[in-house]
Amino acid sequence: MPDRAHVTSVDALEAFRSNLIVYLSKARPTLEEVSADVQRTRSWLEDEKRAYWENELRRRSRALQEAQQALFSSKLSSFRETSAAEQLAVQRTKRAHDEAEGKLRVLKQWNRVFDNRVEPLVKQMDKLQTVLAHDMVQAVAFLTQVITTLDAYAKTSPPSAVHGAAQPGGQSPGPGSKP
Repeated sequence: MPDRAHVTSVDALEAFRSNLIVYLSKARPTLEEVSADVQRTRSWLEDEKRAYWENELRRRSRALQEAQQALFSSKLSSFRETSAAEQLAVQRTKRAHDEAEGKLRVLKQWNRVFDNRVEPLVKQMDKLQTVLAHDMVQAVAFLTQVITTLDAYAKTSPPSAVHGAAQPGGQSPGPGSKP
């Protein structure tokens, strides 16, 4: 077994440590951005789009009621026939109303499905954030310590006298002999 390890260079460890630091500096902001995107999407679904389609449904319901009222009034009026334009307006506003109901129904379904589909992925992402924020930072510190230790070890000179060296004459001391 050799008396000394042959440490010639710690450049590979230093390069790995540097690459790890660069990776961490890019990965953490990316994960934070993805988390923010998930929150924005959830907020967009729950607040912005839901409010938009609820208001749109109310507006279209009023328009449908007005078109139906105009058609009903024209039917009751004995002075004129119901016009095709009034019937077409009712059909058009009914389609718009149905579209808004459908969009709101789909949006509510997305709200229910969103958390079920995204939550497992968010949990995995949180675990990765924890690893990057804690474990990898400790790994960088450990690598720094290893590099420092190996540098110091490589700079030390080998011991001049080996413990238990042979005596002059080429014979080593025997079990019962005195040095």
